[in-house]
This record gives sequence, structure tokens and C-alpha cells, in this order.
Amino acid sequence: MDRDGRPGPGRGRQFLLLAAAAAVGVPVWLFVGVLLHRLDGDPGGWFRTGDPLVAVGCLLALLWRRRFPLTVAMTVVIASTASALATGAALAALCSISTRRRPVEIGAVAVAYVTASQLAADLYPVPGSPAPVWYSLALAALTAGIAAAVGMAVGARRMELRSLRERAESAEREQAARAAQARFRERNRIAREMHDVLAHRISLVALQAGTLDHVTDLATAESRALVRGIAEGSHLALEELREVLGVLRSDAGRPEPPQLSADRIPDLVADARASGLDVTLTTDVTGTPADAVGRTCYRVVQEGLTNAAKHAPGAPVHVTLEGGADTGLAVTVRNAPAAARPARRPPVSGFGLPGLTERVGLAGGTLRHHPTPDDGYVLVARLPWPHPTREASV
Repeated sequence: MDRDGRPGPGRGRQFLLLAAAAAVGVPVWLFVGVLLHRLDGDPGGWFRTGDPLVAVGCLLALLWRRRFPLTVAMTVVIASTASALATGAALAALCSISTRRRPVEIGAVAVAYVTASQLAADLYPVPGSPAPVWYSLALAALTAGIAAAVGMAVGARRMELRSLRERAESAEREQAARAAQARFRERNRIAREMHDVLAHRISLVALQAGTLDHVTDLATAESRALVRGIAEGSHLALEELREVLGVLRSDAGRPEPPQLSADRIPDLVADARASGLDVTLTTDVTGTPADAVGRTCYRVVQEGLTNAAKHAPGAPVHVTLEGGADTGLAVTVRNAPAAARPARRPPVSGFGLPGLTERVGLAGGTLRHHPTPDDGYVLVARLPWPHPTREASV
């Protein structure tokens, strides 16, 4: 592990580094040995034992270069003064410190390497006339420059790979966040659709069942009509539920059910009236609203009738639609106070009015609902009349 907590090079990379350092040092050591043999005939005991031992120590020190990069690099470079075989280890240390791409550290190790190369000439003097000082300095500087350039290239490559890895991880996190947000929105949409489809129909069924249970003096024909209405309402609820589930599954080739629109509001009112709800409809709309506005208008009326059937059974309900392209669309659902409180408190889902407020807001409108002074309730939605090309899906 390196100091940043990331996995360091594996054993294979460590072996390759040590092998490369040895491959560079061995030819230098042999070359010096040949020159010494020509000079004295015997290279000496230090050359045969001490020089290899120092080189082995330098190679082993390279194993800790990740944990103590500058210390190991300076130690190996300085130790290479007493070992020709350690030349490869010194160049490997300079290359390793260069991967950090810190100019001060690279300059310090490079100067130490050039200085060590000059001092090594006193340990193993070359026979014949010595080379000019500038030549040996230039050769050592060129060698150090090549090692530093290779190390900086490796460091740049590592930074690029690290940046790509971080970007990939960031993209994965963003994708996971978007997927979680999409699942959250989809759950809310499913809950809203299920409420809109089932709450209205089941409320009408409950209204008919309550009438059948509390009114004991109904004629046989009236009782049969109520029972038939309950059966038909339950069947329609199942059909509508099946249609919603079919759309949510998005089966390939499956035809979508007809879209809701303002034109179907009279049918909605007629169904509520047939279920026993005392509802009247007044329409004063000039023109045909956009599809999104029409669907929202339908849902507003549906929610208003559902709440009236649940909380004020038997109370008269009045639905008013008015407006046009110049003034927008106004939808009002007003119910009078209930003659009597429901025998049982109706269940509250919590999705009705909050979901309707969100739906109206997506259409660019506003929704208000509050009790009236006569203990009734009113639901008012004001919707814009957008141009068809700018219509947003709701």
C-alpha cells in the first residue's frame, strides 16, 4: 500500500523493477572489471565482494521506496558511489522519485546522482588519460535526465489513469443517484396513478353500499339497481387497475388505453350521478384545451368528486368549468355540507390532494382547497392555456 491508501505495485512489478536495475548495473560492473583487469590484472577484493553487497543492499532498499520515497532515493544514490553494480539501482531510484513529479525532489536526487558518479571515478580510476570533467558531467547529467524523464512520463500516466478511475467512480455514483431518484419519482407516479384510478371508483362503490346498508325501505328494483351498480363499479375498478398496470409494465406492442381529457368529464359526472351522488355540471369553456391541461382538469374533477363521496355523502356537488385561451381554465368543485356524518370515518391515503397539487403545478397552474363558511368544501384549480407546441407532459 502507498501513503494514499491505494494498492502499491504487485510482486510482478517489483520483480521487474529490480530486474531492470540489475540489468543496467551488471554491464557497468563488468565493464569496470575489464578495465581494472587490464590495469592491474586483479580487480581486488572490494570489487568482487564489497561492490556486489552494496548493490544488493541498494536493490533491497528499493522495496521501501513507496513508503519513504525521498529517503530511499537519496540513500541509494549516495551508496552507489561505492558500487558500480549499484548504478542501475541509483537510476531506478531517480526514476521512481520522478514519478511524483516534484521538481525540488527530482533536482536534489539528480544532483546527488551526478555528484556520486564523479566521486565513483576515484574508487575505480580508468586507465590512460582521464576524460575531461565536462564530458563525465555531461554523461552523468544526460543519464540522470533520461531516468527523470522516464519517471515523469510514468507519473503522468498514473495521474491520468487515476483521474480516469475517479471520473468513472464519480460517474457511477451519479448514475446510482439518478437511478435512485428515478425510482423515487416512479414510485410516486405509480402511487398517484393508483390513487386517481381506484379512489374515485371505490368511493362510488362505497357510497352505493352505504345506501344499501342504511336505507331499509328500498324497493326491490332499487335494491337490485344498487347491487348492480356495485358490481359494475367493482368491475370497472378492476378494468382500470389492469389498464394502469399494463401501462406501467410498458409491454411491447400493447395498445395504450385512451388518454383522459376534458371531453370525458361529462361521462365522469354521469357515472358519479348513476352511483347516487347528487352532482351537477356547468361548462362555459370556449375552445379545446391542450392535452396536458385536459388531463389535469379531468383529475381535478375526479378528485373533487371522490372527496365529496367520501367525506360528504349525500351532499349536493356542483362542478364548474369556465375559461378559454385568453383567460386560462378555471375548475371548481364545490360541495354543500353533509346532511349527516358518515357512519365510519373514511380511510385517508394521503396521496389525494398533495398528489393533485403536484400534478397541477407540473401543468403550470395553481390549486386551492378550503372549507366554505356554510361548512361545505371547495376545490379550485386554475390552469394555463399553453400553445400546443409548448405543452408539457403531466
